[in-house]
Amino acid sequence: MSIDAARFRQIIGHFATGVTVITTAHDGWLHGMTANAITSVSLDPPLVLVCVNVGADTHAAIEASGRFAINVLPAEAESLARRFADHGRLDKFQGVGWRAEISGAPVLDRALAWVDCAVVGAYPGGDHTVFVGRVLGADGRSGEPLLFYRGGYGRVTR
Repeated sequence: MSIDAARFRQIIGHFATGVTVITTAHDGWLHGMTANAITSVSLDPPLVLVCVNVGADTHAAIEASGRFAINVLPAEAESLARRFADHGRLDKFQGVGWRAEISGAPVLDRALAWVDCAVVGAYPGGDHTVFVGRVLGADGRSGEPLLFYRGGYGRVTR
């Protein structure tokens, strides 16, 4: 059975995910992109993975720097998710508070939670690369996450 990319995207969109901004720094430049293809891999040692499109600027920067941060966005940060999803935008970090943690990758001040990583593996996955990161540091705060479901943003309702 074969399925085209548009139909596959529509079907897989039924799986609700959190929304993150993946960031890195390389050669004095900051890079970031909105992503929802992330997951924990292992507790011991602590490992996570992120899937990044090979055509994304952030992909080349992660590959070259060997580091990245996962910034989990809070429910009220849809505008931040849209900013970092804009592939043509060059000023993604302008006016956005951030700090460098252990790896030097930017951690966004508005993040609900963050995970700072060193790349320990990179594996081809079709039009993406699966980057596995060893967790160097992480933290979180209380709040509700921003969600992505069937092509749109949403919030947790209890």
